[in-house]
Amino acid sequence: MNLTRAEARERADLISVESYDVSLDLTRGDKVFGSTTAVTFSARPGSSTFIDAVTHKVHSVMLNGIELDPAEVSDGIRIQLPDLAAENNLLVVAEAPYMNTGEGLHRFVDPVDNEVYLYTQFEVPDSRRMFAVFEQPDLKASFTFTVTAPSHWDVVSNSPTPVPIETIPGEGGGARSVWEFAPTPPLSSYVTALVAGPYQSVRSEVKCADGRVVPLGVFARKSLMQYLDADNIFELTRQGFEFFEAQFGCPYPFEKYDQLFVPEFNAGAMENAGAVTILEGYVFRGKVTGAQIERRAITVLHELAHMWFGDLVTMRWWNDLWLNESFAEYMSHLAAVENTEFDHAWTTFASVEKSWAYRQDQLPTTHPIFAEINDLQDVEVNFDGITYAKGASVLRQLVAWVGPEQFMSGVREYFIKHAWKNTELSDLMVELEKASGRDLDQWGRLWLETAGVNTLTPDVAVDSTGAITSFAIVQSAVAEQPTIRPHRLAVGFYNLTDGQLVRVHREELDVDAERTEVPALAGLQQPDLVLLNDDDLAYAKVRLDAKSLATATAHLKDFRESLPRTLVWGSAWDAARDGESPARGYVELILANIASESDSSVILVQLRQLATTLTYYVAEEHREKTSVAAADTLWDLAGAVPAGSDAQLQFVKSYALLARSDSQLDTVSALLEGSAVLDGLTVDQDLRWELLASLVAGGRHGQDRIDAELERDNTANGQNAAALATAAIPTAEAKAAAWESIVVKGEFSNALQASAVAGFTRVLDPALLAPYTEKYFDAVPGIVANRTHALAQQIVVGLYPSQQTTQATVDRTDEFLATLPEDSAALRRMMLENRDGVARALRARQADVG
Repeated sequence: MNLTRAEARERADLISVESYDVSLDLTRGDKVFGSTTAVTFSARPGSSTFIDAVTHKVHSVMLNGIELDPAEVSDGIRIQLPDLAAENNLLVVAEAPYMNTGEGLHRFVDPVDNEVYLYTQFEVPDSRRMFAVFEQPDLKASFTFTVTAPSHWDVVSNSPTPVPIETIPGEGGGARSVWEFAPTPPLSSYVTALVAGPYQSVRSEVKCADGRVVPLGVFARKSLMQYLDADNIFELTRQGFEFFEAQFGCPYPFEKYDQLFVPEFNAGAMENAGAVTILEGYVFRGKVTGAQIERRAITVLHELAHMWFGDLVTMRWWNDLWLNESFAEYMSHLAAVENTEFDHAWTTFASVEKSWAYRQDQLPTTHPIFAEINDLQDVEVNFDGITYAKGASVLRQLVAWVGPEQFMSGVREYFIKHAWKNTELSDLMVELEKASGRDLDQWGRLWLETAGVNTLTPDVAVDSTGAITSFAIVQSAVAEQPTIRPHRLAVGFYNLTDGQLVRVHREELDVDAERTEVPALAGLQQPDLVLLNDDDLAYAKVRLDAKSLATATAHLKDFRESLPRTLVWGSAWDAARDGESPARGYVELILANIASESDSSVILVQLRQLATTLTYYVAEEHREKTSVAAADTLWDLAGAVPAGSDAQLQFVKSYALLARSDSQLDTVSALLEGSAVLDGLTVDQDLRWELLASLVAGGRHGQDRIDAELERDNTANGQNAAALATAAIPTAEAKAAAWESIVVKGEFSNALQASAVAGFTRVLDPALLAPYTEKYFDAVPGIVANRTHALAQQIVVGLYPSQQTTQATVDRTDEFLATLPEDSAALRRMMLENRDGVARALRARQADVG
């Protein structure tokens, strides 16, 4: 199933692809579909190559009018193509399997009405699961899709949906129709798409910069349409069109723009050209937090940005995946701040994206942003915090380095020169250098070709009057990643005025050495708080001097603006994770200030980090007492904040997650049954499931109660929630049954497996999972060998015995790593990251002893 870069480069040297004509028959039952592919391509005469095709059965292969024996040329993954001509015509007739893993052509049956829904997910290498294709991004071609499907379905692809033509009934007598789509412009195969089923839609349009009126569509399953907020999606889409067309100097490149919310999706969304697929969880059935609404908005804008950067202009090979994703991530936040209601999106970026990047960049498996991608297995584990979040953070630093106008000027020229083509990083850097006049070679080497995150610390000297006599910024790096980098950043001075921390001075400068003196600050009075990297332009961890730390601890909630407060939150989290400060101090900081936090995404992140700290970083002897006290405080805060507020909902959810004492479980039960009412809180169906999961994990309810709730909510959401709750039943028998279903039988779809994994590991007493440590290490090699990447990764990462937080777990992991063969790069990486989590937790716990 693998493809090496060397193989891809050799194939690209041999052939050039003109077009694919793909005919699909989706009426052959629930296991396979018909897939017939005609490919027109040129080649070096006399050469040989292969085409990718993951098939159930290949019926025939015809190359330039000559029949090839499928038994000889096809192995179910590749089809060998010998003795090519200068111009070639290939016809492959096959059947391919439907998937339930979120890869290839995924098939889902809605439990509400038993209707079938299909969608594709092709990134990285899975268009080959639907049709025969030269599966690499630099072999762009035009694609024509012809689809036979039940007549009551809607069928959506990259080109506008044609009027279907009714054809002869299927074997079961059901009405069938044929959709003949127009050819696409040149695309990489991974951004082609097919979405089919009785989806329902809402339609609108947007006027482009070139005067065209582009049709818009928003789609969802029938049983979810009542919850679809299409007007909000259309508004965001129009705002994105307006902003990106102005910034890029290039009209939207496709004929229409559909956004389809699909079930059991593995990612947040996918940038299929003109037919974006989006995680169905973004169709909200009940009240959700502001953080979730903002995340959906960022996702919508991220995928729209890809229509230019990724689809119109596409990376040549996967080593530039980071640039593809980082650019979309940076532009989505910029568009949100400058052209939507989400004008605090940089605060969210600092809290969510950058914290992810800093965490990933301190793992033993960290890698340069510009990573060496030798094969497809390398790509599949590189959808990480470096590729997305660090890359976007460094792009923001690059914008500050070259200037915003110069950056966009270079981007505009890049789109003009490379539309419908493939590029490499150097193609963009050339345009940025021309636009800015800066030599970016050294910047690129230090930021893109080295790994690790720097730490910045202020060194402040004052005289007896409190005046600063010297101010320097000290930059450090860990021994394993010793690079000292250039940073463009700001230093902020904050004073406590009328009960608020207000910025009174800002100094922007370049920092490019281990010690950078800042003479401009000499002579100023030392403020109550000095904040390095104010406005969050740079990518670096920051530390506070003693006076600033004391001010932040006492007055974190008193910052007037959300972004500097978020940066201080981040500094405190770094110190707790790094074992530099006691974990219980971080818990106290959260609980003392979280009720005053105004940003929903920051609240969400802090509450997640609170749960992580209580589970992994608080010393064992303090964990039970600290966890109970934290949950009690959250319940008190839920009653103290404004009724019906975002904070109230988040505090209740977090309380249910942490509840462990008898009185806490009593409270959760009363909320679920309605005997206790919290003013302003609506206990809707999704919240009911969260409360029930809390009670199940706490031993208050079992399978009968879960089944009763599922009968009340027999939907896709309900089935996932029930799978989680069932696996969370705190008995040896229930854990054994969950393990059997997940690991031994492998009977779940991707979404149900993810829920079951989450439930299995949700325990109040980690000893319940101790018997599975050795079973885990025994099972992992077979899981990786026999499951698709998406399902294997869920198990390898999700079932790792991280809650057995002991040196013995670290040692057992080392033993396992020592046995891995050389060709296990992806598994080795996942296991090293698992190990690092336990090793870090042990260090943090040691810092919390006493």
